[in-house]
Amino acid sequence: MKLPWLAPGDPLPDARSAWGHSDPVPGLLAAGGALDVESLLRAYRAGVFPWFSDDQPILWWSPDPRMVLEVARFRLHRSLRKVLERFRRTAGCEIRVDHGFETVIQACSQSPREGQSGTWILPDMIDAYVELHRAGHAHSVETWIDGELVGGLYCVAIGNAVFGESMFARRTDASKIALAALVSMCRHHDVEMIDCQQNTAHLASLGAHEIARTQFLASVERGSRKPGPAWHFDPVYWNQLLALRPHLST
Repeated sequence: MKLPWLAPGDPLPDARSAWGHSDPVPGLLAAGGALDVESLLRAYRAGVFPWFSDDQPILWWSPDPRMVLEVARFRLHRSLRKVLERFRRTAGCEIRVDHGFETVIQACSQSPREGQSGTWILPDMIDAYVELHRAGHAHSVETWIDGELVGGLYCVAIGNAVFGESMFARRTDASKIALAALVSMCRHHDVEMIDCQQNTAHLASLGAHEIARTQFLASVERGSRKPGPAWHFDPVYWNQLLALRPHLST
């Protein structure tokens, strides 16, 4: 099956035409194109994301199945619950949103994805997502302790559809705290799920699971039409999450 090659501004193929399990690289949809704000928004609305290394062209992906974290199924392990309760009551510990987006994505670029060496967050990707942030569609959720950024994540949001991108931690559990804060925000604002793109053991341990691409695309279409959440973290958001019954494992 021949891979479509795109010129800048060309529309992406239908996400459902991505390579399947019998093709050389399952989930790969197209190559080429551009990373400008409009191209990225079209891609995310269509359930597609860019991912490539420094010796490759821009590659566009739509895997089937798709890894997602349904916020109602987030696993609050006992150990994480204790971490969050301690974080919430400790002076100098706070969650900030969009305080240092560029710093967060730079830090994420230095943290390889699970099971991979090197980074996929290349300078062109950083520049593109910084522009997407300035356009109001990319956000950072940050863990701060005593005035120091110690962990966080960044994501893309179109309406009420949220797409997780990458996390980093400079202290133990700092990225988990940021993810729990994002889940708390999503629960408060009735966001159903967070796209996780690919299956990892870490995300699965927190309740993420795979769904069919058709189900994912339908969710994105619904969510992108709804008003987006206010990208601000209020400490009261912790209450609903911490009221959950802890997951049985540690």
